[in-house]
Amino acid sequence: MSIWRVLLSILFPPLAVIDKGCGSILIVLLLTLAGWVPGVVAALVILNNPKS
Repeated sequence: MSIWRVLLSILFPPLAVIDKGCGSILIVLLLTLAGWVPGVVAALVILNNPKS
């Protein structure tokens, strides 16, 4: 996980997970709309997942 991805996930979380698939983008987008902090946390968790 690069520093640019971390900064992007803080500024605009759905854009940070754009290459992780449609489901991840949708989940992060909905959480970001519900509140900025849940979207950032979800984006960081998805980016930190070693499986994908």
